Amino acid sequence: MAETTYKTPLLDELEKGAWPSFVKEIKMAAKRSPMANDLLGQLEQSYQEKIGHWKHGGIVGVMGYGGGVIGRYSDLSEKYPGVSHFHTMRINQPAGWFYTSEALRSLCDVWERHGSGLTNMHGSTGDIVFLGTRTEELEPIFEELAKLDFDIGGSGSDLRTPSCCNGMARCEWACYDTMQACYQLTQDFQDELHRPAFPYKFKFKFSGCPNDCVASIARSDMSFIGTWRDDIQMDQSEVKKYVDGGLDIQKDVIDRCPGKCMEWNGKELSIENSFCVKCMHCINVMPKALRPGKDRGCTILIGSKAPIVEGAQLSSVLVPFMKLEPPYTEIKDLIERIWDVWCEEGKNRERVGEFIQRVGLGNFLEAIEVEPVPEMVAHPRENPYVFYEEYYEDDDGEEEEEA
Repeated sequence: MAETTYKTPLLDELEKGAWPSFVKEIKMAAKRSPMANDLLGQLEQSYQEKIGHWKHGGIVGVMGYGGGVIGRYSDLSEKYPGVSHFHTMRINQPAGWFYTSEALRSLCDVWERHGSGLTNMHGSTGDIVFLGTRTEELEPIFEELAKLDFDIGGSGSDLRTPSCCNGMARCEWACYDTMQACYQLTQDFQDELHRPAFPYKFKFKFSGCPNDCVASIARSDMSFIGTWRDDIQMDQSEVKKYVDGGLDIQKDVIDRCPGKCMEWNGKELSIENSFCVKCMHCINVMPKALRPGKDRGCTILIGSKAPIVEGAQLSSVLVPFMKLEPPYTEIKDLIERIWDVWCEEGKNRERVGEFIQRVGLGNFLEAIEVEPVPEMVAHPRENPYVFYEEYYEDDDGEEEEEA
Protein backbone atom coordinates (compact mmCIF):
# COMPACT_ATOMS: atom_id res chain seq x y z
CA MET A 1 0.00 0.00 0.00
CA ALA A 2 1.17 3.52 -0.81
CA GLU A 3 1.70 6.05 1.97
CA THR A 4 -0.05 9.41 2.03
CA THR A 5 1.96 12.16 0.31
CA TYR A 6 0.88 15.25 2.25
CA LYS A 7 2.02 16.61 5.60
CA THR A 8 -1.08 17.32 7.66
CA PRO A 9 -0.13 18.85 11.05
CA LEU A 10 -3.51 20.51 11.57
CA LEU A 11 -5.49 17.40 10.64
CA ASP A 12 -3.21 15.33 12.87
CA GLU A 13 -4.51 17.28 15.88
CA LEU A 14 -7.97 15.88 15.22
CA GLU A 15 -6.69 12.34 15.74
CA LYS A 16 -5.76 13.11 19.34
CA GLY A 17 -8.13 12.51 22.22
CA ALA A 18 -10.62 9.84 23.15
CA TRP A 19 -13.07 10.15 20.27
CA PRO A 20 -12.80 8.38 16.90
CA SER A 21 -11.53 10.68 14.17
CA PHE A 22 -12.62 11.02 10.54
CA VAL A 23 -9.01 11.98 9.78
CA LYS A 24 -7.82 8.51 10.73
CA GLU A 25 -10.39 6.98 8.38
CA ILE A 26 -9.38 9.24 5.47
CA LYS A 27 -5.72 8.34 6.01
CA MET A 28 -6.56 4.64 5.91
CA ALA A 29 -8.48 5.13 2.65
CA ALA A 30 -5.68 7.30 1.24
CA LYS A 31 -3.30 4.35 1.26
CA ARG A 32 -5.46 2.77 -1.45
CA SER A 33 -7.20 5.72 -3.07
CA PRO A 34 -5.55 8.70 -4.84
CA MET A 35 -8.85 10.54 -4.41
CA ALA A 36 -8.76 10.17 -0.61
CA ASN A 37 -5.07 11.12 -0.65
CA ASP A 38 -5.73 14.41 -2.47
CA LEU A 39 -8.67 15.01 -0.13
CA LEU A 40 -6.20 15.09 2.77
CA GLY A 41 -4.07 17.65 0.97
CA GLN A 42 -6.95 19.96 0.12
CA LEU A 43 -8.51 19.67 3.57
CA GLU A 44 -5.21 20.57 5.26
CA GLN A 45 -4.90 23.61 2.99
CA SER A 46 -8.46 24.64 3.84
CA TYR A 47 -7.63 24.46 7.56
CA GLN A 48 -4.51 26.55 7.03
CA GLU A 49 -6.26 29.24 4.96
CA LYS A 50 -9.64 28.99 6.75
CA ILE A 51 -11.27 28.83 3.32
CA GLY A 52 -13.43 26.06 1.90
CA HIS A 53 -12.23 25.06 -1.57
CA TRP A 54 -15.36 23.19 -2.68
CA LYS A 55 -17.65 24.68 -5.27
CA HIS A 56 -21.14 23.34 -5.92
CA GLY A 57 -21.45 21.45 -9.16
CA GLY A 58 -24.94 22.52 -10.16
CA ILE A 59 -27.07 19.81 -11.73
CA VAL A 60 -25.34 16.46 -11.81
CA GLY A 61 -26.93 13.05 -11.41
CA VAL A 62 -28.02 9.83 -13.03
CA MET A 63 -30.33 9.53 -16.03
CA GLY A 64 -33.99 10.03 -15.16
CA TYR A 65 -33.36 11.16 -11.56
CA GLY A 66 -33.15 14.75 -10.38
CA GLY A 67 -32.03 13.90 -6.85
CA GLY A 68 -29.68 11.61 -4.98
CA VAL A 69 -26.38 13.13 -6.12
CA ILE A 70 -24.81 16.26 -4.64
CA GLY A 71 -22.40 17.74 -7.15
CA ARG A 72 -19.09 18.96 -5.78
CA TYR A 73 -15.93 20.17 -7.49
CA SER A 74 -12.62 21.52 -6.23
CA ASP A 75 -11.39 24.99 -7.12
CA LEU A 76 -7.84 23.63 -6.67
CA SER A 77 -8.22 20.90 -9.28
CA GLU A 78 -4.77 21.41 -10.80
CA LYS A 79 -3.07 21.02 -7.43
CA TYR A 80 -5.33 18.19 -6.25
CA PRO A 81 -6.52 16.40 -9.41
CA GLY A 82 -7.91 13.45 -7.44
CA VAL A 83 -10.70 15.64 -6.06
CA SER A 84 -11.36 17.77 -9.14
CA HIS A 85 -14.72 15.95 -9.01
CA PHE A 86 -15.89 14.83 -5.57
CA HIS A 87 -19.61 14.13 -5.84
CA THR A 88 -21.61 12.70 -2.95
CA MET A 89 -24.24 10.02 -3.54
CA ARG A 90 -27.10 9.29 -1.15
CA ILE A 91 -28.24 5.67 -1.13
CA ASN A 92 -31.66 4.71 0.20
CA GLN A 93 -31.04 2.71 3.38
CA PRO A 94 -33.16 -0.31 4.36
CA ALA A 95 -35.89 0.46 6.91
CA GLY A 96 -34.50 0.39 10.44
CA TRP A 97 -30.90 0.18 9.09
CA PHE A 98 -30.90 -3.62 9.04
CA TYR A 99 -28.17 -5.14 6.85
CA THR A 100 -26.59 -8.48 6.22
CA SER A 101 -22.80 -8.50 6.23
CA GLU A 102 -22.96 -9.58 2.57
CA ALA A 103 -24.98 -6.47 1.66
CA LEU A 104 -22.50 -4.20 3.41
CA ARG A 105 -19.53 -5.83 1.71
CA SER A 106 -21.24 -5.51 -1.67
CA LEU A 107 -21.85 -1.79 -1.13
CA CYS A 108 -18.24 -1.22 -0.09
CA ASP A 109 -16.97 -3.16 -3.10
CA VAL A 110 -19.01 -0.97 -5.46
CA TRP A 111 -17.69 2.18 -3.83
CA GLU A 112 -14.05 1.11 -3.84
CA ARG A 113 -14.30 0.32 -7.56
CA HIS A 114 -15.90 3.61 -8.52
CA GLY A 115 -15.30 6.14 -5.74
CA SER A 116 -13.04 7.24 -2.93
CA GLY A 117 -13.96 4.35 -0.63
CA LEU A 118 -15.14 6.82 2.03
CA THR A 119 -18.65 6.33 3.40
CA ASN A 120 -20.82 7.87 6.08
CA MET A 121 -23.04 5.34 7.84
CA HIS A 122 -25.36 7.22 7.99
CA GLY A 123 -26.20 10.77 6.97
CA SER A 124 -28.45 12.87 9.21
CA THR A 125 -31.42 12.13 6.94
CA GLY A 126 -30.72 8.41 7.25
CA ASP A 127 -29.13 7.56 3.92
CA ILE A 128 -26.00 5.58 3.29
CA VAL A 129 -23.64 8.31 2.08
CA PHE A 130 -20.97 7.65 -0.55
CA LEU A 131 -18.38 10.44 -0.34
CA GLY A 132 -16.46 11.33 -3.46
CA THR A 133 -16.70 10.15 -7.05
CA ARG A 134 -16.36 11.50 -10.58
CA THR A 135 -19.18 12.40 -12.95
CA GLU A 136 -18.40 9.58 -15.37
CA GLU A 137 -18.67 7.03 -12.54
CA LEU A 138 -22.23 7.93 -11.53
CA GLU A 139 -24.04 5.76 -14.08
CA PRO A 140 -21.86 2.66 -13.49
CA ILE A 141 -22.41 3.00 -9.74
CA PHE A 142 -26.16 3.35 -10.24
CA GLU A 143 -26.27 0.26 -12.45
CA GLU A 144 -24.33 -1.86 -9.96
CA LEU A 145 -26.48 -0.66 -7.06
CA ALA A 146 -29.64 -1.60 -8.97
CA LYS A 147 -28.34 -5.16 -9.37
CA LEU A 148 -27.95 -5.27 -5.57
CA ASP A 149 -31.53 -3.98 -5.10
CA PHE A 150 -30.35 -0.62 -3.74
CA ASP A 151 -31.69 2.70 -5.00
CA ILE A 152 -30.56 6.30 -4.74
CA GLY A 153 -32.10 8.47 -2.01
CA GLY A 154 -33.40 12.02 -2.08
CA SER A 155 -31.65 15.37 -2.36
CA GLY A 156 -32.66 18.84 -3.38
CA SER A 157 -36.25 20.11 -3.26
CA ASP A 158 -37.90 16.72 -3.06
CA LEU A 159 -39.09 14.13 -0.58
CA ARG A 160 -35.96 13.15 1.30
CA THR A 161 -35.32 9.50 2.05
CA PRO A 162 -37.82 8.42 4.74
CA SER A 163 -36.26 6.88 7.85
CA CYS A 164 -37.52 5.09 10.94
CA CYS A 165 -36.52 3.47 14.19
CA ASN A 166 -36.44 -0.33 14.14
CA GLY A 167 -39.81 -0.38 15.91
CA MET A 168 -41.42 -3.76 16.44
CA ALA A 169 -38.32 -5.56 15.18
CA ARG A 170 -36.35 -4.74 18.33
CA CYS A 171 -38.40 -2.55 20.66
CA GLU A 172 -41.18 -3.62 23.02
CA TRP A 173 -42.58 -0.06 23.21
CA ALA A 174 -43.37 0.32 19.51
CA CYS A 175 -47.02 1.34 19.03
CA TYR A 176 -47.09 0.69 15.29
CA ASP A 177 -44.93 -1.00 12.66
CA THR A 178 -42.48 1.78 11.82
CA MET A 179 -40.52 -0.27 9.30
CA GLN A 180 -43.60 -1.26 7.31
CA ALA A 181 -44.91 2.32 7.26
CA CYS A 182 -41.53 3.73 6.23
CA TYR A 183 -41.07 1.12 3.49
CA GLN A 184 -44.57 1.52 2.11
CA LEU A 185 -44.48 5.32 1.90
CA THR A 186 -41.02 5.14 0.34
CA GLN A 187 -42.39 2.85 -2.36
CA ASP A 188 -45.58 4.86 -2.94
CA PHE A 189 -43.83 8.21 -3.28
CA GLN A 190 -40.95 7.25 -5.59
CA ASP A 191 -41.64 10.07 -8.03
CA GLU A 192 -41.57 12.70 -5.27
CA LEU A 193 -38.39 11.13 -3.91
CA HIS A 194 -36.41 11.12 -7.15
CA ARG A 195 -37.70 14.10 -9.12
CA PRO A 196 -37.56 17.42 -7.23
CA ALA A 197 -40.78 19.40 -7.65
CA PHE A 198 -41.33 20.94 -4.19
CA PRO A 199 -40.58 24.47 -2.93
CA TYR A 200 -37.91 22.88 -0.73
CA LYS A 201 -37.05 19.62 1.02
CA PHE A 202 -39.67 17.51 2.85
CA LYS A 203 -38.80 14.80 5.37
CA PHE A 204 -40.75 11.91 6.92
CA LYS A 205 -39.50 10.20 10.07
CA PHE A 206 -41.20 7.34 11.90
CA SER A 207 -40.76 6.77 15.64
CA GLY A 208 -42.51 3.84 17.22
CA CYS A 209 -43.11 5.45 20.62
CA PRO A 210 -42.84 8.84 22.36
CA ASN A 211 -39.18 8.20 23.17
CA ASP A 212 -38.71 9.30 19.53
CA CYS A 213 -35.38 7.56 18.94
CA VAL A 214 -35.01 9.07 15.44
CA ALA A 215 -35.62 12.60 16.82
CA SER A 216 -38.46 13.10 14.36
CA ILE A 217 -39.97 15.96 16.34
CA ALA A 218 -36.87 18.07 15.70
CA ARG A 219 -35.68 16.90 12.28
CA SER A 220 -38.65 16.11 10.05
CA ASP A 221 -41.30 18.12 8.28
CA MET A 222 -43.80 15.37 9.11
CA SER A 223 -43.31 13.24 12.22
CA PHE A 224 -45.10 9.98 12.98
CA ILE A 225 -44.68 9.26 16.70
CA GLY A 226 -46.24 6.14 18.17
CA THR A 227 -48.68 6.62 21.04
CA TRP A 228 -51.79 5.13 22.68
CA ARG A 229 -55.18 6.54 23.66
CA ASP A 230 -56.35 4.23 26.44
CA ASP A 231 -54.91 3.69 29.93
CA ILE A 232 -51.30 2.80 30.67
CA GLN A 233 -51.06 -0.91 31.47
CA MET A 234 -49.92 -1.40 35.06
CA ASP A 235 -48.79 -4.31 37.23
CA GLN A 236 -49.03 -3.23 40.87
CA SER A 237 -46.94 -6.16 42.10
CA GLU A 238 -44.06 -5.10 39.87
CA VAL A 239 -44.43 -1.48 41.01
CA LYS A 240 -44.00 -2.68 44.59
CA LYS A 241 -40.90 -4.66 43.62
CA TYR A 242 -39.30 -1.49 42.24
CA VAL A 243 -40.10 0.38 45.46
CA ASP A 244 -38.88 -2.48 47.66
CA GLY A 245 -35.72 -2.62 45.53
CA GLY A 246 -34.83 0.97 46.44
CA LEU A 247 -36.57 3.11 43.81
CA ASP A 248 -37.68 6.47 45.25
CA ILE A 249 -40.97 6.44 43.35
CA GLN A 250 -42.03 9.87 44.62
CA LYS A 251 -38.81 11.65 43.66
CA ASP A 252 -37.81 9.72 40.56
CA VAL A 253 -41.23 9.08 38.98
CA ILE A 254 -44.15 11.04 40.38
CA ASP A 255 -42.43 14.40 40.91
CA ARG A 256 -41.00 14.20 37.39
CA CYS A 257 -44.33 13.55 35.70
CA PRO A 258 -45.08 16.61 33.50
CA GLY A 259 -48.82 15.86 33.61
CA LYS A 260 -48.82 15.55 37.43
CA CYS A 261 -51.17 12.60 36.96
CA MET A 262 -49.66 10.03 39.36
CA GLU A 263 -50.00 9.32 43.07
CA TRP A 264 -48.40 6.73 45.39
CA ASN A 265 -50.14 5.94 48.70
CA GLY A 266 -47.44 3.63 49.94
CA LYS A 267 -49.11 0.50 48.58
CA GLU A 268 -50.48 1.26 45.13
CA LEU A 269 -49.73 3.58 42.24
CA SER A 270 -52.68 5.41 40.71
CA ILE A 271 -52.68 7.25 37.35
CA GLU A 272 -55.22 9.79 36.14
CA ASN A 273 -54.79 8.83 32.49
CA SER A 274 -56.81 11.77 31.15
CA PHE A 275 -53.94 14.03 32.30
CA CYS A 276 -51.17 11.80 30.90
CA VAL A 277 -49.10 13.48 28.17
CA LYS A 278 -47.50 10.20 27.01
CA CYS A 279 -43.95 11.31 27.82
CA MET A 280 -42.83 7.70 28.58
CA HIS A 281 -40.78 8.72 31.64
CA CYS A 282 -42.58 6.45 34.11
CA ILE A 283 -42.51 3.55 31.65
CA ASN A 284 -38.78 4.03 31.05
CA VAL A 285 -38.06 4.03 34.80
CA MET A 286 -40.29 1.03 35.59
CA PRO A 287 -40.47 -1.02 32.38
CA LYS A 288 -41.58 -4.22 34.12
CA ALA A 289 -44.44 -2.45 35.91
CA LEU A 290 -45.82 -0.11 33.24
CA ARG A 291 -46.51 -0.46 29.53
CA PRO A 292 -48.19 1.63 26.82
CA GLY A 293 -51.93 1.08 26.47
CA LYS A 294 -53.42 -1.45 24.08
CA ASP A 295 -55.23 0.99 21.75
CA ARG A 296 -52.16 2.06 19.80
CA GLY A 297 -51.49 4.29 16.83
CA CYS A 298 -49.50 7.45 16.22
CA THR A 299 -49.55 11.21 16.64
CA ILE A 300 -48.77 13.11 13.44
CA LEU A 301 -46.82 16.34 13.81
CA ILE A 302 -45.73 18.86 11.21
CA GLY A 303 -43.23 21.61 10.67
CA SER A 304 -39.85 21.00 12.31
CA LYS A 305 -36.65 22.20 10.66
CA ALA A 306 -33.08 23.29 11.29
CA PRO A 307 -32.17 27.00 11.04
CA ILE A 308 -31.79 27.90 7.36
CA VAL A 309 -34.12 30.74 6.31
CA GLU A 310 -35.43 31.31 9.84
CA GLY A 311 -34.63 29.80 13.23
CA ALA A 312 -34.97 26.16 14.21
CA GLN A 313 -38.40 24.92 15.21
CA LEU A 314 -39.97 21.75 16.56
CA SER A 315 -42.96 20.00 15.02
CA SER A 316 -46.49 20.85 16.15
CA VAL A 317 -49.41 18.43 16.50
CA LEU A 318 -51.47 18.04 13.34
CA VAL A 319 -53.40 14.83 14.11
CA PRO A 320 -53.48 13.81 17.80
CA PHE A 321 -54.19 10.14 17.08
CA MET A 322 -54.45 7.99 13.98
CA LYS A 323 -54.18 4.28 13.41
CA LEU A 324 -51.18 3.69 11.15
CA GLU A 325 -51.97 0.42 9.38
CA PRO A 326 -51.75 -0.84 5.77
CA PRO A 327 -52.73 0.28 3.19
CA TYR A 328 -52.19 3.74 4.81
CA THR A 329 -54.85 5.32 2.59
CA GLU A 330 -55.88 7.96 5.13
CA ILE A 331 -52.36 9.18 5.78
CA LYS A 332 -51.42 9.20 2.09
CA ASP A 333 -54.47 11.33 1.31
CA LEU A 334 -53.48 13.79 4.05
CA ILE A 335 -49.90 13.99 2.77
CA GLU A 336 -51.02 14.69 -0.78
CA ARG A 337 -53.39 17.45 0.37
CA ILE A 338 -50.53 19.08 2.28
CA TRP A 339 -48.23 18.87 -0.73
CA ASP A 340 -50.89 20.31 -3.07
CA VAL A 341 -51.32 23.42 -0.90
CA TRP A 342 -47.63 23.87 -0.12
CA CYS A 343 -46.51 23.40 -3.74
CA GLU A 344 -49.14 25.85 -4.97
CA GLU A 345 -48.56 28.60 -2.41
CA GLY A 346 -45.10 27.98 -0.92
CA LYS A 347 -42.14 30.22 -1.69
CA ASN A 348 -38.80 28.96 -3.00
CA ARG A 349 -36.74 27.36 -0.19
CA GLU A 350 -39.64 27.68 2.26
CA ARG A 351 -40.14 24.60 4.41
CA VAL A 352 -43.71 23.61 5.16
CA GLY A 353 -43.34 24.74 8.80
CA GLU A 354 -42.29 28.20 7.68
CA PHE A 355 -45.17 28.21 5.19
CA ILE A 356 -47.64 27.46 8.00
CA GLN A 357 -46.17 30.29 10.09
CA ARG A 358 -46.54 32.69 7.17
CA VAL A 359 -50.12 31.88 6.15
CA GLY A 360 -51.39 31.02 9.63
CA LEU A 361 -52.40 27.66 11.01
CA GLY A 362 -56.09 28.39 10.60
CA ASN A 363 -55.78 29.07 6.88
CA PHE A 364 -53.55 26.03 6.44
CA LEU A 365 -55.97 23.68 8.21
CA GLU A 366 -58.85 24.98 6.13
CA ALA A 367 -56.88 24.46 2.92
CA ILE A 368 -55.96 20.84 3.76
CA GLU A 369 -59.47 20.09 5.08
CA VAL A 370 -58.45 19.22 8.64
CA GLU A 371 -60.62 20.28 11.58
CA PRO A 372 -58.86 22.20 14.38
CA VAL A 373 -58.53 20.46 17.74
CA PRO A 374 -57.25 21.65 21.14
CA GLU A 375 -54.03 19.60 20.86
CA MET A 376 -52.85 22.03 18.17
CA VAL A 377 -52.74 24.95 20.64
CA ALA A 378 -49.23 25.60 21.92
CA HIS A 379 -50.16 28.19 24.57
CA PRO A 380 -53.49 29.18 26.12
CA ARG A 381 -55.14 32.24 24.53
CA GLU A 382 -52.77 32.10 21.56
CA ASN A 383 -55.20 30.00 19.57
CA PRO A 384 -54.58 30.81 15.89
CA TYR A 385 -57.98 29.71 14.63
CA VAL A 386 -60.43 31.04 17.24
CA PHE A 387 -61.04 34.77 16.91
CA TYR A 388 -62.33 36.96 19.70
CA GLU A 389 -62.60 40.68 20.24
CA GLU A 390 -60.52 42.41 22.88
CA TYR A 391 -61.92 45.35 24.80
CA TYR A 392 -60.35 48.16 26.77
CA GLU A 393 -61.70 50.94 28.98
CA ASP A 394 -61.54 54.58 27.94
CA ASP A 395 -60.68 57.36 30.37
CA ASP A 396 -64.33 57.57 31.50
CA GLY A 397 -64.44 53.87 32.40
CA GLU A 398 -66.63 52.89 29.48
CA GLU A 399 -65.80 49.78 27.45
CA GLU A 400 -64.89 50.31 23.84
CA GLU A 401 -64.19 47.72 21.17
CA GLU A 402 -60.58 47.71 20.11
CA ALA A 403 -60.08 49.07 16.63
